[in-house]
Amino acid sequence: MPRIRCAYEDCVFLDDHYCTAAEVEIDPDRGCLTYKPTSELLNDWDEDDDLLDDDLLDDDDFLDDDLWDDEV
Repeated sequence: MPRIRCAYEDCVFLDDHYCTAAEVEIDPDRGCLTYKPTSELLNDWDEDDDLLDDDLLDDDDFLDDDLWDDEV
C-alpha cells in the first residue's frame, strides 16, 4: 500500500508526516480535499461533550471508608 507524505503540519490524519486517512482526494487546483485541520476538531468540541461532567463523577463515589484501614 502506498504511503502519502504530507506537507501539512496540522492535519488530524497525520502520523509522523504521513497521511493515515482511509481515502485521500486531491484536486490539482485546490490541493488535498481530505485535509482537516486540528483546530476544526477542537472547535467541534461541545460543552455537552465534557468528559468530566459533574453529573457523571461524584466525589462520594471514589471515597469508600472500607478501603482505608487507619489501624496499623
